[in-house]
Amino acid sequence: MPESIVDPAGRGPRVWFQQVPEPKTAKNRWHFDLKVGGGRDVPLDVRARRVRAAVDELVAAGATVLEIREDPGAGFCAAAVRDPEGNEFDVV
Repeated sequence: MPESIVDPAGRGPRVWFQQVPEPKTAKNRWHFDLKVGGGRDVPLDVRARRVRAAVDELVAAGATVLEIREDPGAGFCAAAVRDPEGNEFDVV
């Protein structure tokens, strides 16, 4: 069952914990989703531009893009990214 921690003042990000069925096979113990798109109330083309802009900034800072996932029919755009230390996260 997913759980979250939230800044009670509403300034910091929400951190959501989700259990996944597969066992961990590498050292990375955390998987963060960096939410830059603005949520489902924002048109998909705007969210996709925001995701791509954030990914460009992350790549300039040393990150590596693993995969770009876009499904316009489902209203979905995300990128799987790895930081310079090998930690993976998604930009959505």
